[in-house]
Amino acid sequence: MSRPFHPIMNAALLALCAGVSASALAHNPMCECKAIDAEQIKCTGGFSDGSGAPGVTLDVIGYDETILVPGKLGADSTLTFKKPGAEFYVLFDAGPGHVVEIDQADIEAP
Repeated sequence: MSRPFHPIMNAALLALCAGVSASALAHNPMCECKAIDAEQIKCTGGFSDGSGAPGVTLDVIGYDETILVPGKLGADSTLTFKKPGAEFYVLFDAGPGHVVEIDQADIEAP
């Protein structure tokens, strides 16, 4: 004869499983920008679970907070833009808690 779980044990087991599944579903934003040549930069965005980010906002912003190049990632989760003359950073914004900033100094040279 098997012994049923105690109600408190059932609740503890359920809470443990819920915590594990919530962390398993979490995914972090990722974005990488590389210079293609002296004038063009290509950024690729996505998530740590391997999914892409088509349609996600990727803006090029000046140090004075002016949006220099407004953009959205294409179907291939990339955006290519002309390098601005002013100092800038790239903002990948997939919503609250899913934001990545890349300073121009961190963009790989060709």
